[in-house]
Amino acid sequence: MISQGYTGRKGKGGFYRLDRNQNPPVKEAICLHTGEYSPALRPKVPGADTRVHNLRDLLSRDDKYGRYLWRVMAQTLSYAATLVGEVAEDITAIDAAMRLGYNWKYGPFELMDILGTGWLAERLQTDGFTLPSILATTARRPLYTLQAFQGQDNQLHFMDVYGRYQPLLRPEGVLLLADIKRQQQPLLKNASASVWDIGDGVLCFEFTSKMNSLDPDIMALLHQSISLVKKHYKALVIYNEGENFSVGANLGLAMFTANIAAWQDIEAMVAAGQQTFKALKYAPFPVVSAPSGLALGGGCEVLLHSDAIQAHMETYTGLVEVGVGLVPAWGGCKEMLARWQQKPNYPQGPMPAASKVFELISTAAVAKSAEQARRNLILRHHDQITMNRDRLLADAKATALQLAEDYQPPQPATFNLPGPSGRLAFEMAVNGFVRNGKATRHDQTVSLHVADIMAGGDTDTLTELGEEDLLDLERKHFMQIIRHPDTLARIEHMLLTGKPLRN
Repeated sequence: MISQGYTGRKGKGGFYRLDRNQNPPVKEAICLHTGEYSPALRPKVPGADTRVHNLRDLLSRDDKYGRYLWRVMAQTLSYAATLVGEVAEDITAIDAAMRLGYNWKYGPFELMDILGTGWLAERLQTDGFTLPSILATTARRPLYTLQAFQGQDNQLHFMDVYGRYQPLLRPEGVLLLADIKRQQQPLLKNASASVWDIGDGVLCFEFTSKMNSLDPDIMALLHQSISLVKKHYKALVIYNEGENFSVGANLGLAMFTANIAAWQDIEAMVAAGQQTFKALKYAPFPVVSAPSGLALGGGCEVLLHSDAIQAHMETYTGLVEVGVGLVPAWGGCKEMLARWQQKPNYPQGPMPAASKVFELISTAAVAKSAEQARRNLILRHHDQITMNRDRLLADAKATALQLAEDYQPPQPATFNLPGPSGRLAFEMAVNGFVRNGKATRHDQTVSLHVADIMAGGDTDTLTELGEEDLLDLERKHFMQIIRHPDTLARIEHMLLTGKPLRN
């Protein structure tokens, strides 16, 4: 393949390639026998439509898929087990290396515990594998376990090469919510969120919904948390250890409510979100958000209403509502306008900030890193970035405690917006994108709703508005556009495929 120029994306292709002659481009896979390309199709695995939660069940399947998976996993786990004491002193270092270096969700020894060390050892011996010494040492015991240590119950321990359990001690500056959750019960909890005491007068608000999507339960618990911190604590950190901080609002709930035409319920949810985030912004204590992974749509709006952001370097954030045919309506437009209007040395007047925010929202721009989020002003000059995710919570807590000294809530912003002339300029820009094929007709429809918010709504002149005026505009345009059939088609397509619909 290399000698013939099949070197990947910059060559003729690789094992996969995109056929860009088709619209949309089609992903193709090479045939290892003939070298010819054909459309890449997912293999039809019997029973794959039934979600399997048990890894042991997958490895025990008596078909070619189960046998293949077992051969791969058996060799991988056996090899990892032989390296204890050779490439690392203990199993924790190897697990950490595989999670951090290869993006495994679980390290090999954590996987062994999920399978059960006794079951794994017996299966390896049955199939003729040499049993690694550490698996012989375990005597069917788990490699990780919870034991008391220094007066703390449920301290995580790991097995050393001699079969003894040692406490898993975190380096200085590392604070994990998983460790805290083993030691205590949540102060507040419902189906979508929990609140934890992380010490020194700081609480941690954790999203626990599917993909950490935002819903009425989260809004309700945030309100409760604000009241709790007011009475007894110094600060609030919003953080979780999921793969993503938050993918935004719960679109499934929005789609269900729209399908039964419960428009009043939808407007109530929008209004509740606006008031919750407003209460968060003006709470009499500091709020620090600590995102990692995706922080999209409503997740981004959580960041925008926080006093400070302590972002993991790999944070991907932006107001992406236009992609599903909606407009930001939990204060995202308002907060982005405030940031760009207040940016030092940025051109003054009603048009520059409104134009920049219109561009970011109408193109559903997503920052590809925390540094790019700073360039988009989602992060401000005083917000900080953490390289090591294990240190993110500790850094956010330290920031919150620093802000808590002599804390004063921010002052409300006012907005100088361009009125009709600005709206016309935005409309001309959108029309140009449609003519050039860079935007669809529904992109145009949604973007014009964003344009009206950026211009200041129904006014005949340049206008100065307050925060409530902007929230009213956001809610008004959200309620108009969510009824549009093309928006509902976009939401449904996103829920079914996870990809945006270009209608």
